[in-house]
Amino acid sequence: MDYRADTVLFDLDGTLTDSAPGIFAGFRHALDTVGAPAPTPQMLSRVIGPPLVDSFHAFGFDEDRTARALAAYVARYDELGWAENAVYEGITAVLDGLTASGTTLAVATSKNEKFANRILDHFELSHYFEFIAGASDDGSRRAKADVIARALGEVGKTPTAATDGGTPAVVMVGDREHDVYGAAHWGIPAVLVEWGYGHPSEHADARWSVTSTSELSKVLDAVTV
Repeated sequence: MDYRADTVLFDLDGTLTDSAPGIFAGFRHALDTVGAPAPTPQMLSRVIGPPLVDSFHAFGFDEDRTARALAAYVARYDELGWAENAVYEGITAVLDGLTASGTTLAVATSKNEKFANRILDHFELSHYFEFIAGASDDGSRRAKADVIARALGEVGKTPTAATDGGTPAVVMVGDREHDVYGAAHWGIPAVLVEWGYGHPSEHADARWSVTSTSELSKVLDAVTV
Protein backbone atom coordinates (compact mmCIF):
# COMPACT_ATOMS: atom_id res chain seq x y z
CA MET A 1 0.00 0.00 0.00
CA ASP A 2 1.27 3.49 -0.84
CA TYR A 3 1.08 6.27 1.71
CA ARG A 4 1.38 10.00 1.24
CA ALA A 5 4.64 11.00 2.89
CA ASP A 6 3.75 12.78 6.12
CA THR A 7 7.34 13.04 7.36
CA VAL A 8 10.44 14.29 5.55
CA LEU A 9 13.95 13.88 6.93
CA PHE A 10 16.67 16.21 5.67
CA ASP A 11 20.41 15.78 5.62
CA LEU A 12 22.29 18.98 6.48
CA ASP A 13 25.67 19.30 4.72
CA GLY A 14 25.22 19.56 0.97
CA THR A 15 21.44 19.48 1.26
CA LEU A 16 20.30 22.42 3.37
CA THR A 17 23.61 24.29 3.60
CA ASP A 18 26.86 24.59 1.67
CA SER A 19 29.24 23.71 4.48
CA ALA A 20 32.26 22.74 2.37
CA PRO A 21 34.49 25.73 3.27
CA GLY A 22 34.44 25.01 7.00
CA ILE A 23 34.69 21.24 6.65
CA PHE A 24 37.55 21.37 4.16
CA ALA A 25 39.51 23.88 6.25
CA GLY A 26 38.98 21.74 9.34
CA PHE A 27 40.10 18.60 7.56
CA ARG A 28 43.26 20.27 6.27
CA HIS A 29 43.99 21.50 9.80
CA ALA A 30 43.43 18.02 11.22
CA LEU A 31 45.81 16.37 8.76
CA ASP A 32 48.44 19.04 9.34
CA THR A 33 48.13 18.58 13.12
CA VAL A 34 48.94 14.86 12.91
CA GLY A 35 51.70 15.31 10.32
CA ALA A 36 49.82 13.90 7.35
CA PRO A 37 50.24 15.27 3.80
CA ALA A 38 47.78 17.90 2.67
CA PRO A 39 44.70 16.33 1.06
CA THR A 40 44.16 16.57 -2.68
CA PRO A 41 40.90 18.01 -4.02
CA GLN A 42 39.82 14.46 -4.90
CA MET A 43 40.41 13.35 -1.30
CA LEU A 44 38.45 16.30 0.05
CA SER A 45 35.53 15.51 -2.24
CA ARG A 46 34.97 12.28 -0.30
CA VAL A 47 34.99 13.86 3.16
CA ILE A 48 31.52 15.40 3.32
CA GLY A 49 28.82 12.85 4.04
CA PRO A 50 30.32 9.91 5.94
CA PRO A 51 31.22 10.16 9.64
CA LEU A 52 34.58 11.90 10.09
CA VAL A 53 36.02 8.91 11.93
CA ASP A 54 35.38 6.80 8.83
CA SER A 55 37.07 9.43 6.65
CA PHE A 56 40.20 9.39 8.82
CA HIS A 57 40.23 5.59 8.78
CA ALA A 58 40.00 5.72 4.98
CA PHE A 59 43.21 7.75 5.03
CA GLY A 60 44.88 4.84 6.81
CA PHE A 61 44.96 6.36 10.29
CA ASP A 62 45.04 4.05 13.29
CA GLU A 63 42.80 4.70 16.30
CA ASP A 64 45.27 6.98 18.09
CA ARG A 65 45.97 9.12 15.04
CA THR A 66 42.26 9.24 14.23
CA ALA A 67 41.47 10.46 17.74
CA ARG A 68 44.10 13.22 17.51
CA ALA A 69 42.95 14.28 14.06
CA LEU A 70 39.33 14.32 15.16
CA ALA A 71 40.16 16.44 18.21
CA ALA A 72 42.01 18.96 16.03
CA TYR A 73 39.13 19.09 13.57
CA VAL A 74 36.52 19.60 16.28
CA ALA A 75 38.53 22.34 17.98
CA ARG A 76 38.79 24.38 14.78
CA TYR A 77 35.22 23.65 13.74
CA ASP A 78 33.92 24.72 17.14
CA GLU A 79 35.74 28.04 16.83
CA LEU A 80 35.47 28.88 13.14
CA GLY A 81 34.31 26.13 10.82
CA TRP A 82 30.65 25.89 11.75
CA ALA A 83 30.07 29.47 10.55
CA GLU A 84 31.96 29.01 7.25
CA ASN A 85 28.68 27.96 5.75
CA ALA A 86 25.66 29.25 3.78
CA VAL A 87 22.05 28.20 3.20
CA TYR A 88 21.37 27.09 -0.37
CA GLU A 89 19.16 29.44 -2.33
CA GLY A 90 15.56 28.24 -2.42
CA ILE A 91 15.74 25.99 0.64
CA THR A 92 13.55 28.19 2.82
CA ALA A 93 10.84 28.11 0.15
CA VAL A 94 10.93 24.30 0.20
CA LEU A 95 10.63 24.26 3.98
CA ASP A 96 7.88 26.88 3.96
CA GLY A 97 5.83 24.82 1.52
CA LEU A 98 6.19 21.59 3.47
CA THR A 99 5.35 23.29 6.75
CA ALA A 100 2.25 24.87 5.23
CA SER A 101 1.08 21.43 4.08
CA GLY A 102 1.38 20.02 7.60
CA THR A 103 4.33 17.76 6.85
CA THR A 104 6.52 16.84 9.82
CA LEU A 105 10.15 17.79 9.22
CA ALA A 106 13.30 16.60 10.96
CA VAL A 107 17.04 16.67 10.32
CA ALA A 108 19.17 13.52 10.24
CA THR A 109 22.85 14.36 9.80
CA SER A 110 26.15 12.61 10.46
CA LYS A 111 27.41 15.94 11.80
CA ASN A 112 27.72 16.24 15.58
CA GLU A 113 24.27 17.03 16.94
CA LYS A 114 25.53 20.05 18.90
CA PHE A 115 27.00 21.63 15.78
CA ALA A 116 23.91 20.82 13.70
CA ASN A 117 21.70 22.64 16.19
CA ARG A 118 24.10 25.59 16.34
CA ILE A 119 24.18 25.96 12.56
CA LEU A 120 20.42 25.73 12.12
CA ASP A 121 19.87 28.18 14.98
CA HIS A 122 22.37 30.58 13.40
CA PHE A 123 20.58 30.50 10.05
CA GLU A 124 17.14 30.68 11.73
CA LEU A 125 16.05 27.35 10.29
CA SER A 126 15.56 25.38 13.52
CA HIS A 127 11.90 26.33 13.86
CA TYR A 128 11.04 24.30 10.76
CA PHE A 129 12.14 21.03 12.35
CA GLU A 130 10.45 19.00 15.04
CA PHE A 131 13.81 17.45 15.87
CA ILE A 132 17.45 17.79 14.79
CA ALA A 133 19.28 14.46 15.05
CA GLY A 134 23.01 14.12 14.64
CA ALA A 135 26.03 12.13 15.72
CA SER A 136 26.65 11.73 19.44
CA ASP A 137 29.67 13.16 21.24
CA ASP A 138 30.91 9.72 22.32
CA GLY A 139 30.81 8.19 18.83
CA SER A 140 28.18 5.61 19.73
CA ARG A 141 25.76 7.11 17.20
CA ARG A 142 27.47 8.04 13.97
CA ALA A 143 26.16 5.69 11.26
CA LYS A 144 23.47 7.30 9.11
CA ALA A 145 20.97 4.54 9.86
CA ASP A 146 21.40 5.15 13.60
CA VAL A 147 20.94 8.90 13.24
CA ILE A 148 17.81 8.33 11.15
CA ALA A 149 16.45 6.00 13.83
CA ARG A 150 16.93 8.74 16.42
CA ALA A 151 15.10 11.27 14.25
CA LEU A 152 12.24 8.86 13.60
CA GLY A 153 11.79 8.07 17.26
CA GLU A 154 11.78 11.72 18.26
CA VAL A 155 9.00 12.58 15.79
CA GLY A 156 6.82 9.69 16.90
CA LYS A 157 7.71 7.14 14.22
CA THR A 158 8.75 3.62 15.14
CA PRO A 159 11.95 2.79 13.20
CA THR A 160 11.10 -0.46 11.43
CA ALA A 161 13.78 -2.21 9.39
CA ALA A 162 13.16 -2.85 5.72
CA THR A 163 13.39 -6.58 6.45
CA ASP A 164 10.39 -6.19 8.77
CA GLY A 165 8.29 -4.14 6.37
CA GLY A 166 9.95 -0.74 6.65
CA THR A 167 8.86 2.59 8.09
CA PRO A 168 5.89 3.95 6.12
CA ALA A 169 5.11 7.50 4.97
CA VAL A 170 8.67 8.84 5.36
CA VAL A 171 11.08 10.26 2.76
CA MET A 172 14.77 11.10 3.17
CA VAL A 173 16.33 14.06 1.34
CA GLY A 174 20.11 14.09 1.01
CA ASP A 175 23.04 14.42 -1.36
CA ARG A 176 25.23 11.33 -0.78
CA GLU A 177 24.91 7.57 -1.06
CA HIS A 178 25.14 7.38 2.73
CA ASP A 179 21.73 9.07 2.87
CA VAL A 180 20.29 6.53 0.44
CA TYR A 181 21.66 3.48 2.23
CA GLY A 182 20.98 4.75 5.74
CA ALA A 183 17.36 5.42 4.82
CA ALA A 184 17.06 2.12 2.94
CA HIS A 185 17.90 0.26 6.15
CA TRP A 186 14.54 1.46 7.46
CA GLY A 187 12.71 0.94 4.17
CA ILE A 188 12.66 4.67 3.47
CA PRO A 189 13.13 5.94 -0.10
CA ALA A 190 15.48 8.84 -0.76
CA VAL A 191 15.58 11.94 -2.90
CA LEU A 192 19.12 13.00 -3.78
CA VAL A 193 19.82 16.63 -4.65
CA GLU A 194 22.38 17.40 -7.33
CA TRP A 195 23.59 20.67 -5.77
CA GLY A 196 25.39 18.82 -2.97
CA TYR A 197 28.64 16.88 -2.78
CA GLY A 198 27.74 13.47 -4.16
CA HIS A 199 29.24 12.00 -7.32
CA PRO A 200 26.65 11.47 -10.09
CA SER A 201 27.07 7.69 -9.71
CA GLU A 202 25.74 7.94 -6.15
CA HIS A 203 22.30 8.87 -7.47
CA ALA A 204 21.75 5.47 -9.08
CA ASP A 205 20.06 3.93 -6.03
CA ALA A 206 17.98 6.98 -5.08
CA ARG A 207 14.26 6.83 -5.84
CA TRP A 208 14.39 10.40 -7.15
CA SER A 209 17.14 12.79 -8.22
CA VAL A 210 16.50 16.53 -8.47
CA THR A 211 18.49 19.42 -9.89
CA SER A 212 16.77 22.37 -8.22
CA THR A 213 14.86 23.32 -5.10
CA SER A 214 11.73 23.94 -7.16
CA GLU A 215 11.95 20.39 -8.53
CA LEU A 216 12.45 19.10 -4.99
CA SER A 217 9.26 20.82 -3.87
CA LYS A 218 7.31 19.27 -6.74
CA VAL A 219 8.58 15.78 -5.92
CA LEU A 220 7.82 16.10 -2.22
CA ASP A 221 4.36 17.52 -2.89
CA ALA A 222 3.40 14.56 -5.06
CA VAL A 223 5.27 11.64 -3.53
CA THR A 224 3.65 8.51 -2.19
CA VAL A 225 5.76 5.80 -0.59
